[in-house]
Amino acid sequence: MTSAARGQGTLRILEGLATPAGLRLPDARPVPRADVRARLAQNPFLMAPMAGVTDGAYRLMARAGGASLAYTEMVSVAGIHFGGQKTWDLVLPAEGEPDVAVQLFGSKPEQFREAALEVAERLGPRLALVDVNMACPVPKVTRKGEGSALMDDPSLAARIVGACLEQGQVPVTCKIRCGRRDGEEQAPEFARALEAAGAAAIAVHGRSASQLYRGRADWGVVRRVAGAVDVPVIGSGDVEDAGAALRMLEETGAAGVMVARGSYGNPWVFSSALALASGERPAAPTLSQRLAAFECHVRLLDATGGHLARARSLAGWYLKGLPHAAAWRDGAMRCVSLDDYLGLLARVRAFAGGDAAGREDVRRG
Repeated sequence: MTSAARGQGTLRILEGLATPAGLRLPDARPVPRADVRARLAQNPFLMAPMAGVTDGAYRLMARAGGASLAYTEMVSVAGIHFGGQKTWDLVLPAEGEPDVAVQLFGSKPEQFREAALEVAERLGPRLALVDVNMACPVPKVTRKGEGSALMDDPSLAARIVGACLEQGQVPVTCKIRCGRRDGEEQAPEFARALEAAGAAAIAVHGRSASQLYRGRADWGVVRRVAGAVDVPVIGSGDVEDAGAALRMLEETGAAGVMVARGSYGNPWVFSSALALASGERPAAPTLSQRLAAFECHVRLLDATGGHLARARSLAGWYLKGLPHAAAWRDGAMRCVSLDDYLGLLARVRAFAGGDAAGREDVRRG
């Protein structure tokens, strides 16, 4: 399957629902391959990579919501090495997706070299950059020396960056954590090693690997890494809304911001952050827009061949704060087909009545 063939019909869905959802139709033309700094200067707000979340449908919604770039779920270099189609399904852009950042994980430089070459060849101009995951804290990843475990081996991490650069087409970036263990700040020194190896930008999540996703992210680490290297630094962690995205830029000196869980049911977070950065006050999405966005997202998930069961989570995110939201979420748990979800949405709209026609703003809970 070629990248151009994946997810036929997505443009038609976006054309029909983007405007009612308060979104915009993404420009399907690949962005010229400027350097990472130039891209962030135009729009610093990025859709973060999230395993089990940022499939083609999710990325399209983020781009329609104003994200500068969206990342794939993390992709195993071993999976690419062994040629699994399920692995390539994580990589290939959806129809209408301008370009994509592909995040790779593993521990063997030769497999990274091979994966980066194959990804660059298959995606062509629709590959914006290759990102190396050095941040994942999940034990099943780290016990194989992958993800955040690479922070304990700067020499290996540097060789991996060099191996990815051999494709010679796009920049190579890295995502790291503040360190492996609580109270141990490895990030500034580690970032300098990655910069010396040729990394074009470094994203920093302000938690240690041992924290997983508990506690609060330390944005001070992002600021210290930004002061330690000359390449652009991208802040990550606890960017819960558009206001937090702007504060991350202002408080850390980062060149960009990755939005992760703050985008759940909120594709408008990117355009809202851009508006705030321009001194504007963005309007909250209306209930009508939220329901149209939910419909658009579910239809895109179906059209791109994604796991439709993920729409159960989407229902919880998009319907949060509505009257009887718990009942609607329970209804979503029984949905198994696109028609089931559209039927649920019709019931929500009928119950909401005039509000769903857009006469009332719904503030996000």
